[in-house]
Amino acid sequence: MVSMTVARKSQSFVLPVAPASAETLELSAIDRVPGLRHTVRSLHVFRHEGSRLVDGARPAEVIRSALSPALVEYPAFAGRFVGLAAAGEAWVACTGDGAWFVEAAADCSLEDVNGLDYPLMVSEEELLPSPEEGVNPTSIPVMMQVTEFTCGGFVVGLVAVHTLADGLGAAQFINAIAELARGLDRPTVAPVWARSTIPHPPKLPPGPPPSFQPLGFHHFATDVSSERIAHVKAEYFQAMGQYCSTFDVAIAKVWQARTRSIKYNPEAHVHLCFFANTRHLLAQVLPKDGGFYGNCFYPVTLTATAEDVATTGLPGVIRMIRDGKARLPLEFAKWASGDVKVDPYQLTFDHNVLFVSDWTRLGFFEVDYGWGAPSHIIPFTYADYMAVAVFGAPPMPTKGTRIMTQCVEERHLKEFRDEMKESFLNV
Repeated sequence: MVSMTVARKSQSFVLPVAPASAETLELSAIDRVPGLRHTVRSLHVFRHEGSRLVDGARPAEVIRSALSPALVEYPAFAGRFVGLAAAGEAWVACTGDGAWFVEAAADCSLEDVNGLDYPLMVSEEELLPSPEEGVNPTSIPVMMQVTEFTCGGFVVGLVAVHTLADGLGAAQFINAIAELARGLDRPTVAPVWARSTIPHPPKLPPGPPPSFQPLGFHHFATDVSSERIAHVKAEYFQAMGQYCSTFDVAIAKVWQARTRSIKYNPEAHVHLCFFANTRHLLAQVLPKDGGFYGNCFYPVTLTATAEDVATTGLPGVIRMIRDGKARLPLEFAKWASGDVKVDPYQLTFDHNVLFVSDWTRLGFFEVDYGWGAPSHIIPFTYADYMAVAVFGAPPMPTKGTRIMTQCVEERHLKEFRDEMKESFLNV
């Protein structure tokens, strides 16, 4: 870690600029999934590109001022959760208690810490907000820290509770703050609660509690150029006569590389789980103009033998993933009608399950507080009890896909790294 100091100059709750309505909002069946009561943490890096705002305005002051009217538009983010999260029973009381906001300053430039590129030269804990001692972070829907660097650039540390919004919904809220920071009177997308439109199937009997045993996985990240991704897409089209996405290519490569490097028993089952947006499947009931910011996703789970994933060519693994995507409408409809025996939202965190999160299309890369879009976004969606792969982007202006993983133990790390590089480097 580089020798630097981050001084937190002020920290307090930012209240809505107008009084709250004092209503209690009902969460959807997906919002109330107990496993979603956790915080999602991320760093958003903004290099100094000149300002379209009044000269001399500081990012922390501008963003703090914009947060207050944004909380009027989104009163749930200024409220507090009530009910028993562990039992899947929870609501949001619009108390107007506010969002936690921290203003901080670093004694170095972003260049001094390599623009916060991987590997981080400064601990993320210095740049992420934390509440006052003794306060549970999951009790506050959103917390922000704006750290200003000597170069004029700044970093927004964001901590949001997944219960209130999925990735698309959280990005919608942050974009609203950014638009108000740029001087707009109202956000261009009007927020809509509409949690009652989400299907509410009968409750299933709870399964065994999930295991949260630490698995000892190590972090590894690599960048893949757009050209290499395009080459694999062309190979897939040639083999299958169909198009595939960057997500399909990246997820297939991680799943195969992990399975090969760990060397599971050939007949053992390995699983892949990713969370698919289902707003398009609810187009008849969700508002036509958009604006819904609640959790609206379905866990798509694929299962195959280790031998099939390890020995099938990459186009074949991509085909497995595309087949899983194709099943989404039917599987979501069956869940919505109660035609399932096992709750798909009750996840298990076994060694042979790989979870995937895609940050490239959520809307965070379009956020502009008045100093331009972020040059880099660093998500922290890792837990020591699950195997994870996260897809993002390298720092601007580099193009391509950044694949961040925490899914193999140290003894498998070299082989996993070699497997990840082998297909892409041979393009």
